[in-house]
Amino acid sequence: MEFFIKLGKLDRRYIFILIGLSVLLPLLKPDWFALAVRPTPQSQRVFNEIDSLDDRSNILISFEYGPSTRPEIHPMAIALLRQVFSRNHKVYITALWPDGVFMANEALDLVSKEFGVKKYEDYVNLGYRPGGEAVVKGIASDIKELYKQDVDQKIIKEIPMMDEINNVKDFDFVFSLSSGTPGSKEWVQYASDPHNIPMSTGCTSIQVTDLIPYVENNQIRGILAGMPGAAEYESLVKSNLEGKQIFLSSGEATSMMSAQSIAHLVIVIFIVLGNVTYFLERRKLK
Repeated sequence: MEFFIKLGKLDRRYIFILIGLSVLLPLLKPDWFALAVRPTPQSQRVFNEIDSLDDRSNILISFEYGPSTRPEIHPMAIALLRQVFSRNHKVYITALWPDGVFMANEALDLVSKEFGVKKYEDYVNLGYRPGGEAVVKGIASDIKELYKQDVDQKIIKEIPMMDEINNVKDFDFVFSLSSGTPGSKEWVQYASDPHNIPMSTGCTSIQVTDLIPYVENNQIRGILAGMPGAAEYESLVKSNLEGKQIFLSSGEATSMMSAQSIAHLVIVIFIVLGNVTYFLERRKLK
């Protein structure tokens, strides 16, 4: 009893330090504090859809996010690239948002070094074109008419990877990394659904309710929902790669979710202890 009463008089600065450490340590040492992640059916479906593709399939990945939504979506992009490059798929990058080019380059720089993939042999970054849904329609009808050069100003017709790519029908899968408009809806409405190309998406948590109808209608085959979805997908990809003897550290989303969960646990413990102390003090006064 005396212990709890003394605990109730603990300097609140120590509490702040403990909460700060509970957030900081999982971010600095994610592998030490990695918590088990149980994938939802939607995250599992995204993984299964991509895993079921034949090797050397053509995958179109569209980057539709910027720095403000990077914490939620960028971990998805990195995990996605790890999964597709581990299967030797050919990756075609486009961006409906200007910032998407920088996000794509950052993810490609990291993952290409991990897997030793080469530009113009394993992937090509077509870059950003203004126009939103008009760009999606252009890719759906004639991609070479829309893109004359890639992001590095290389002529499209000089890139061997582009020889057999004329429109969206030449892709085996489309993946939209979306944080708004233009984004996943446009890909469904003007490319994936009209041409019967399978598609999945990773989006911010706030977008999920807008996209769920497309998921339920099987127009979008699985959805990664915000940071929890990113952490689930990271876990699935990491387990899959470890089965192939490819060992990588825990991803950003996993470490951030661990930090959040541990911090919440510490806060709940202090709330419980505070209430216990309060009632014990009242009892002592009586």
